[in-house]
Amino acid sequence: MFSLGSWLPAFPGLAWGWALLDALLQGLVGACAVLVLCSLLKVYLYIQCLNNPERQAEKDAIQAQRAVLEPLHVLVLTGVLALVGSRVAALVVLEFSLRAVSTVLSLGKGAHSRQLYLLCQYSLGCGVSCGLSFLLEGAPHRSWSLLLAAGLAGLLALQCQRLARHVCALYGLHSRARYCGLCILLLSDGHRIPALLLHALAVAFAVADLAAVELINRDFLSAAEAVRFWTPLTICYTLLVVYMQEEARQSTDGGPVFRTVLVRMGGLFILLLTVGRWSDILHVLVSLLGELWCLLRAGVLLESCRRQ
Repeated sequence: MFSLGSWLPAFPGLAWGWALLDALLQGLVGACAVLVLCSLLKVYLYIQCLNNPERQAEKDAIQAQRAVLEPLHVLVLTGVLALVGSRVAALVVLEFSLRAVSTVLSLGKGAHSRQLYLLCQYSLGCGVSCGLSFLLEGAPHRSWSLLLAAGLAGLLALQCQRLARHVCALYGLHSRARYCGLCILLLSDGHRIPALLLHALAVAFAVADLAAVELINRDFLSAAEAVRFWTPLTICYTLLVVYMQEEARQSTDGGPVFRTVLVRMGGLFILLLTVGRWSDILHVLVSLLGELWCLLRAGVLLESCRRQ
């Protein structure tokens, strides 16, 4: 494997340093993907609230979100995704994929699926990180590839963030005056944003699921070891999905969102106590912080989705 460090003399600890750099770059790409998702969903929800006189309070709440906190959000999420090991990240991706399919099939489309876009933030970051880890494994100049990916992801995230700021500040005026091409485009096609996000997330998680299965299976030396791991994992995830579906049907407030995170991570924690490594347990705790951080940051958008 060649990376940035492959062109430099071998010094003690240098390989560890380049591995850390690769992990940070993967985390940055994942964090940028989350920022793109939230920015586009913010644009969509703001337009929906603006067009509905009964939802002006929600519009004001979305507009009042501080854009200056976005760099801090990206920085924290980058660090969390860099710390989480590929094994736990893969498990998070698989769990969310199963939960998403079950939710869409049982609850149908609409507000529930839009809320699911926000619930997948941390899982999306893990999925992007897993996908990059798998696709670039053994690639020549891996670090250069990650650096390029991080640059492109950062540029896309910056443009989406600028779009969200523009819409929150000027969409109401520009959509009436009809002299801003961007706002006119959103006026006519803004309702297609959820479909765009759905297709993008479907592709992202399809790749992430394949990468996750491969990353997990490569640690097993025999089929018996794989069976001993996958059997309790399947049972645990099935019970979690059943519990969360029942919780979603019975609840009318946003509390279960955070309770669900605790239940999911608690179940994964107990599972890895029996079939995992000690490092996996630490990574589950880090993942819990990442999930809570993403949900707290998107609290206003979650509330808007819930009220639809």
